[in-house]
Amino acid sequence: MRVLLIKTSSMGDVIHTLPALTDAQAALPGISFDWVVEENFAEIPLWHPAVAEVIPVAIRRWRKSPLKTLRTGEWQRFRRRLKGRHYDLVIDAQGLLKSALLTVGIKAPVAGLDRDSAREPLASRLYDRPINAPWGQHAVERVRQLFAQALGYQVPPHTGHYGLNRAYLASEYAGEDYVVLLHGTTWVTKHWPELYWKQLAELAVERGMQVKLPWGNDAEKARAERIAAGIAGVQVLPRLPLAGMANILAGARACVAVDTGLGHLAAALDVPTVSLFGPTNPGFTGAYGAVQTHLASDFPCAPCMSKKCKYEPTPEDARRFDLRQELPLCFTRLQPERVMVELEALLAGS
Repeated sequence: MRVLLIKTSSMGDVIHTLPALTDAQAALPGISFDWVVEENFAEIPLWHPAVAEVIPVAIRRWRKSPLKTLRTGEWQRFRRRLKGRHYDLVIDAQGLLKSALLTVGIKAPVAGLDRDSAREPLASRLYDRPINAPWGQHAVERVRQLFAQALGYQVPPHTGHYGLNRAYLASEYAGEDYVVLLHGTTWVTKHWPELYWKQLAELAVERGMQVKLPWGNDAEKARAERIAAGIAGVQVLPRLPLAGMANILAGARACVAVDTGLGHLAAALDVPTVSLFGPTNPGFTGAYGAVQTHLASDFPCAPCMSKKCKYEPTPEDARRFDLRQELPLCFTRLQPERVMVELEALLAGS
């Protein structure tokens, strides 16, 4: 059985789809998937043994210059590739209008989330088999339910498995002894204060740990260098492609992460990880796996799910905290000492 899977982005969403492939492969031996995914994340699906072919799409880039996309023939080649192969089923696991539109013209039945389950209900009108996967549960479980109903099997009762080979991906880093601090993320409000990262790095080194700091842009590089400054045993990594980051994470003893795609990748590799949540809800999109610890702020307005902090500090807040270095204040409930206790517990348990 050959299935075309549409799940284009983001990194976390792509990673959250992997356990559903593992379920399907166990229930239906011989099934294979071709996966339509954003070009920046095209490496991830190939790490799963059920994926036969990756079909990169560049919706983000094409939107910026649609005329150039048409002139170069990129869009036409992409459409020919989708229509040029026989599929038994198409599964749109994105639930957006942009992903549903990619299925138009493919000669195969299309399954996707129904109007009560999709992020954009209008998308469900383009599906032959709309499927209900209720909100209020983790994203991984919703995708597992979508696949099970679309392909005709029961969701296994155990925690989903990503199907990745950690030992293989660790390559030359296997056997090394270090932890990774994943300090980069997208929303301003999801950033744990830089001051806390530096204090955590100091605590880790005091306990004999080697620390690695990755980065993906100039701002993250500058922050990593400030965190590492003056602390022997803390290494700022060179800029790495996604595959290189997977190698680093796979070789790590543990990670500490904010709500970020690389934190989900660490979870997919079964790396013990402490994940820090201020404005977002780990119950819905937290790092999913067997060796994951979520620390969620219990600040009065958390989780606000907002990209901009709307909390107005009180005079008492100004007295207790450094309002230049300890924002957003929801993270003051997750102090470095507490994070270190949780990290040591994970290391001891693993």
